[in-house]
Amino acid sequence: MEHIFEWRRLLFNDLPFEFLVEVIFRTVIMFTVVLLTLKFAGKRGVKQLSVFEVVIIISLGSAAGDPMFYEDVGLIPAIMVFLIILTMYRAVTWLLAKSKRFESFIEGKTHCIIEDGKFSIQSFEKEDLAQDEFFAELRIKSIEHLGQVKNAYMETSGDISVFYYDENAIKYGLPIRPQLFNLKSATIPKSGIYACTFCANTQQLEPTAAKCSVCGKEEWVEAINIKRII
Repeated sequence: MEHIFEWRRLLFNDLPFEFLVEVIFRTVIMFTVVLLTLKFAGKRGVKQLSVFEVVIIISLGSAAGDPMFYEDVGLIPAIMVFLIILTMYRAVTWLLAKSKRFESFIEGKTHCIIEDGKFSIQSFEKEDLAQDEFFAELRIKSIEHLGQVKNAYMETSGDISVFYYDENAIKYGLPIRPQLFNLKSATIPKSGIYACTFCANTQQLEPTAAKCSVCGKEEWVEAINIKRII
């Protein structure tokens, strides 16, 4: 019968000392798997935290939790996990500082999402960002239409940085308030300036079906040029 505070069981749970080698291997593999998984999952899942910070939180959280209440998890292997994660953290941090290519791979790059009031389609699709989600981010910043926006950038942290036109330079743009955007249609009811709902390109249109000169789409909504209220 096992006794309480039996040190061999408490520290190693009757596992051989050589098992620490397997702990090192398991930790390196799982740390790499978590890092790559979050890297390729994109920024949406790790907003406000860097990919690397999330890796550390997940890895340390799991390593700390299991030995607290699982009898078959020894304390020494769990402590070894902490030491390995700390070592890998130092190593990756050093590589980030030394290699721009590695930094770009792990942290990603800043992408321009809006250029002169229109979507940068390639960058927008690359970020795998839903249009509704993006519009919500802009509305939080009190933006009513894209004609108010000179540039918007998706930062490596997942945040969106916005640079505005001067008040006198605001032009017609795609409305992003739901009650206006949802009036989109392939039918042009009257002459006026309309915005393509796909790429936000604005064109003077007559009451007839029309294709966007930029993306070729046929769905439009009447553009507005309201000035920002700060």
